[in-house]
Amino acid sequence: MTAVPEPVPPPPAMSAADVALLRLAENLLAKVWAPGRHEVATALRTAAGTVHTGVHLEGSCRRSSICAEGVALGAACTAGASLNEVDCVISVQIKPAGMFRIIAPCGVCRELLSDYSPHATIWLTRPGSGEVIAVPALELLPEKTRRCW
Repeated sequence: MTAVPEPVPPPPAMSAADVALLRLAENLLAKVWAPGRHEVATALRTAAGTVHTGVHLEGSCRRSSICAEGVALGAACTAGASLNEVDCVISVQIKPAGMFRIIAPCGVCRELLSDYSPHATIWLTRPGSGEVIAVPALELLPEKTRRCW
């Protein structure tokens, strides 16, 4: 990528620590972005303050693709973090207009986040209004069957 996309203006409700996560995700994606290969970056933070990142890995057969949220959760687990203590997750993509955008997790990532990090705050852009909001992970899947992981 030649030009760095315009950063997301953080909403007033976003804490300084969450803005730092947002900027980390944006910087990571600006560094690795490749159309059709690495189009999303995620930054997450645990209650202990450790930060972990991941990038989307697109596979030639769609089923082999891995989302940035899953990569970030795996990185946190590998580093010894308790996934139940993830307190914030932010994922970004680059819009065709050359701007970063905070995105909601896909359905599979909603399952992963609510299974392993049910108390995490997930930042997303509300469809239709474009408003950036914080949502508890469990609210991403209403009526979810709870399992002990």
